[in-house]
Amino acid sequence: MSERVQITAEEIRRALHEEELREWVQHQRWYASKARSVTGIDIVESITLRDEPLLLLALVQTRFATGTHELYQLPLALRAPDANGVPRGESIAHTDEWTVYDALAEPTQALELLRRIETTDEITTPGGRFSFHQFDGVEQRLSDATDVRLMGVEQSNSSVVFDDSVVLKVFRKLEPGVNPELEILRFLTWRGFPNIAPLHGWYDYEGHAFASTLGVAQTFLPDAVGGWELALDELWSAPEMFLERLGSLGTVTAELHTVLASDAADPAFSPEEPSQEALGLLMATIDEDIERIFLRLPDDERLAPIAGRGQDVRERLAARAQIGVTGRVIRTHGDYHLGQTLHTPRGWVIIDFEGEPARPLPERRQKRSPLRDVASMLRSFAYVCSAVEILRNRRAPADFEQRAREKFLEHYFAAVDPTLMPGGEAVINNLLSIYELEKAIYELRYELNNRPDWISIPVAGIGRILEGA
Repeated sequence: MSERVQITAEEIRRALHEEELREWVQHQRWYASKARSVTGIDIVESITLRDEPLLLLALVQTRFATGTHELYQLPLALRAPDANGVPRGESIAHTDEWTVYDALAEPTQALELLRRIETTDEITTPGGRFSFHQFDGVEQRLSDATDVRLMGVEQSNSSVVFDDSVVLKVFRKLEPGVNPELEILRFLTWRGFPNIAPLHGWYDYEGHAFASTLGVAQTFLPDAVGGWELALDELWSAPEMFLERLGSLGTVTAELHTVLASDAADPAFSPEEPSQEALGLLMATIDEDIERIFLRLPDDERLAPIAGRGQDVRERLAARAQIGVTGRVIRTHGDYHLGQTLHTPRGWVIIDFEGEPARPLPERRQKRSPLRDVASMLRSFAYVCSAVEILRNRRAPADFEQRAREKFLEHYFAAVDPTLMPGGEAVINNLLSIYELEKAIYELRYELNNRPDWISIPVAGIGRILEGA
């Protein structure tokens, strides 16, 4: 256990001019509030991980004019200005004494984080404690790995791979509480669920003001192919084979939900009976999203099928809500689509249990109907059928989306614990439609802000629900 903090936040501040740090943070891909300017930035906690060359872990708070703030994790490396090895173009600030840069731009720096996970270290500060944990039963040691690399560009995290055996995901934007990625991975690894990359370890912070998960390490699968990439390849080259794969994915999804609902003694995971109030809250949330988005739709011919039809969508939603809800609510994946799956020679693997990053952490930890995950995957089939033409200039078979839906649902319902499901096909289809609408509205907002060329995909999904298909 390390008790001493070798370099203080005040010393780091002297090396990091606030304006330089603020400017740098706002230009990172993982910075969440790109539409808002940071009015101030503070280092709220920091520790020294290594003295030579100097490696720090800093938790910083960005402040906004509205009085709100966000927390971010910054692994920082400091070297003398004339030292060799500082990655070009990655420096954050310069002083007469230090050059400061993002440590993960030099991936081998992450070996120190992995080493502390594997030795279950603790570092105490005046304001709290950084703790490093290895999952019970893990014997593999990779903190002396020789092949260390940063994974491809990510939106909200940074992931480092060690000897193609373990991957460490460093959460950049932090929220108070246990990250669902850790919570669900720990639950599934402990129960031996075979269709995940098992948990290797994690690290976190607990302080007077807040506690937060900082990162998770899990098994890396070098022979895996991303489910989204596999779909783009096989949708036109081997559609029948991919349909069979989707049947298997339906089975794995059902088994995931069944295991997540298997422990009635764990309050965080025990299945619960849904309330009519919960359905009402869901309807109200979707209704607000509909009103907010439809009032601001731009003048674009691709939006013509839904332009001016916000009230129609709301009425369709209200009619479906009258049927009611049964079944049970459980912990779910929360952001389930083909991009959250891997395909290996041994079958499907499900990854990334953080939930939708745009939603607050307490909302991502809520128990929901497993049909919400199912609906999200069905929306992914619609996406990939359009994306194969956008990205690969190929066409999916005309009936592929419908056949994919049928194949996935057939295998899912054959394998899932039936007590988790609403009673009767009409209620199941009704809930699926509600969740698909929720997802399509979320997609529409995302595409309008990020990929206008893709807006026709959620528009078609909303249109289909409007027509009752």
